[in-house]
Amino acid sequence: MARVRLSVAERREELLRAAIEQIEARGVAAVRIADVASALGVSNALVLYHFSTKEKLVAAAFARAAEDDLTHLRKLLGRRTSASRRLRAAVRWYAPTGQAKGWRLWIEGWAVALREPALRDVTKDLDQQWKAAIAEVIAEGVAAGEFRCPDPVAAALRLTALLDGLAVQLTSYPGSVPRSRAQEWVDEALARELGLPEEQ
Repeated sequence: MARVRLSVAERREELLRAAIEQIEARGVAAVRIADVASALGVSNALVLYHFSTKEKLVAAAFARAAEDDLTHLRKLLGRRTSASRRLRAAVRWYAPTGQAKGWRLWIEGWAVALREPALRDVTKDLDQQWKAAIAEVIAEGVAAGEFRCPDPVAAALRLTALLDGLAVQLTSYPGSVPRSRAQEWVDEALARELGLPEEQ
């Protein structure tokens, strides 16, 4: 059966989706151009035509997967409700006890980024976007009198560092920290950083 001819943008999107699936199945370091090509029944040359190197493919796939999470984060933070409710919803979703699905990909991406400049640039940019979005809603809450926080940027850094660290523990070492306890720590940190009463 002949393959449907796709536009450049559609083909690129198809390749990125396949790359994300292969990365999730094999890991960032182990995935090969041939794995992505084989999954779609196309040639290695076609994948390389669109991305030129494995490193560029992996960086683009990582950015595509993370952008989905960023889009969801922005949706949560853009709701028409108090800054406190928006922030709690975002933190609970982003926390490793929540519904965000990309933790394994992030952890592997961080590890590979230590040696791959293209992926390092992507992960750094995405990380800065996460922190900026959290800092912005904290600043909105301070301006509205909901929070007491002298440095929203530092608070966002500390909160996301805690969430990232818990994600490593819960993803890499299942059972090392009970999910209920991790959620308590997240709630306690949020209350402490922002001068909020802890939710019961």
